[in-house]
Amino acid sequence: MLRGRILAAGGRTMPPHVCIVGAGMTGLRCAEVLIKHGMKVTIVEGRDRIGGRIHQIKHHDHLIDLGPNWIHGTVENPIVDLAHETNTTTHSWADSDSQQSVIDAEGKMMEEAEAKDASDRMWAVIASAFQFSDENADRIGPEESLLDFFRSSAEELFGGDETTTQNGDSSVDGENGGNENTRPQKKMMDERTGLLRMAEFWGVIIGSPVEKQSLKFFWLEEGVEGENLFVASTYKAILDRVAEIPLAKADIQFSKKVVSIESLEAEEEGQEEGKYLSITTADGETQHFDEVVVTTPLGWLKRNQQSFKPPLPARLSQAIDSISYGNLEKAYITFPTAFWQANNTSSSSSSSSSSSFYLWMHPLYAPTTNPNHWLQQAVNLAVLPDSTSHPTLLFYIQGPCSIHLTSLLARNPVSKHEALLREFFEPYYSRLPQYDANDPHNCKPVALTATSWSTDEMAGYGSYSNFQTGLTDADTDIEVMREGLPDRRIWLAGEHTAPFIASGTVTGAYWAGEAVAERIVERYFGKEGGEEVKGVEEEKAKGKGKGEPRGMDGMVR
Repeated sequence: MLRGRILAAGGRTMPPHVCIVGAGMTGLRCAEVLIKHGMKVTIVEGRDRIGGRIHQIKHHDHLIDLGPNWIHGTVENPIVDLAHETNTTTHSWADSDSQQSVIDAEGKMMEEAEAKDASDRMWAVIASAFQFSDENADRIGPEESLLDFFRSSAEELFGGDETTTQNGDSSVDGENGGNENTRPQKKMMDERTGLLRMAEFWGVIIGSPVEKQSLKFFWLEEGVEGENLFVASTYKAILDRVAEIPLAKADIQFSKKVVSIESLEAEEEGQEEGKYLSITTADGETQHFDEVVVTTPLGWLKRNQQSFKPPLPARLSQAIDSISYGNLEKAYITFPTAFWQANNTSSSSSSSSSSSFYLWMHPLYAPTTNPNHWLQQAVNLAVLPDSTSHPTLLFYIQGPCSIHLTSLLARNPVSKHEALLREFFEPYYSRLPQYDANDPHNCKPVALTATSWSTDEMAGYGSYSNFQTGLTDADTDIEVMREGLPDRRIWLAGEHTAPFIASGTVTGAYWAGEAVAERIVERYFGKEGGEEVKGVEEEKAKGKGKGEPRGMDGMVR
């Protein structure tokens, strides 16, 4: 039956041979769909493993994710289905009494009610910004940022103040806030300052500073409907499930970096099958294929456009250059016990009265290691369920802070990394409840691991796409990349070509690989041949999301 459909599609005698560049989630899902339709698939992967930016290592006594930690949205999300099928443990804070503790600029823990008010105020402004961007995108200037919106909102809430600095610092009549009559004004200015400093948290969501977040295209950050789930037992089982068919039936070539993707001369009648494109790798080997799907990260595309021969069309090249690429890094710091927990009785203790998230806002107390006062944020992994819980703080750092830390580690031998990480993060974890520098049995880290995506060539020296100021046609740019070059049999796929509601996420990467596979199936078998694959609905690919933004619970990709 399959051979008959191939013959009907143009007299071919052999199944189409498709090359997929990259064995991450996008490439594996694309391969899975193509193989199910009888196509021959070769995956060329620069690393010595599958997964791309989905990768786990052993850290102390637990497996940890160096890449994505979250599933964003639960409504009609195939990654949620895969989690259920593989018995992957996830954790949600949506229906819990989870608390975000905030440490102020001076290193003091804010009162619970005050911290909640500050957090609620920040998310209220973000919700307003989404609505404003959705309704006024055509009228918003390309240089307007989310921070600009925060400043306008702060002025509406608390009034303007000419003495307020760029970072939100303010002064009111006198060193101690003036007389009795000026104290209410000082409180308002303090809350104004707090709101602008809390706004820096958004950088952890996108991997770039909040002042770089485009307000014009802020609506593109809206996500899949439903809650956000932390993947407590890691993405390993999900990745393994998606990889089952490709590992069994595709030709996967590891440690082969692609240096050239060449379109051969225009198809002519009688041209030999499988000779439409050539792929050359760094070892000098050249292979020929009918179709090529490039699933490399956007950061790699930006640096390697010269690999395409002939050059990419100007509009596609412009789209690749325009969409931004963020830097998000993670540091796992594990202690003998979760000393910060209210009922610290074991290494896996948890308590509803303990915070799930910690935010160190504009820290002024680490001038040597953090002179720019970069905000720090951590997730408390001691509150995870059952065997997935461990006494670890998972720090997320973004943008310039990420680049600073990864560059620092790269300049030093591995033997010094733990000491450098301890020096950088000690000013923050030392301000948590029950910390005692003289109690190494509870409060001294036993394992420290940091990611280094910002110095990783295969990751494109970054983490995932985002939408920064200066963009004028971001939605069209994504659509141009998503379209690819079907006339040259070259397709682009990845989180950067995903449906708008899933850009920058594992779900988006999965959908992007599936969508390109469907288009290739349709090319050879017609629409009927692609009916077996569910696909991504046109409204998802074109329309705006209706879910909460990624990170609405303090969550990041």
